[in-house]
Amino acid sequence: MPTNDLLSKGLDNDIDAAHRRFLAAMEQRLPALPLETKERYFVILSSLVGKLETEDKHLRDILQEVMAEAAAFIFQELGSSRS
Repeated sequence: MPTNDLLSKGLDNDIDAAHRRFLAAMEQRLPALPLETKERYFVILSSLVGKLETEDKHLRDILQEVMAEAAAFIFQELGSSRS
């Protein structure tokens, strides 16, 4: 197998592992999050997933759109009081 194929497969495995860790971490955090934080998180996550499901869009374009949309929610979260 060519080196690039091996590197790509290795990165695929690393990304899959990071996704699993992310899900586990969020499952632990979600119950304790304030409702307002959950709402903001859901808006951002829903937007990202919807855009990723559009196969003809490049990842770079998706990230630019999501970052622009998420900026207001990020500032709200940073400005909210901690529970």
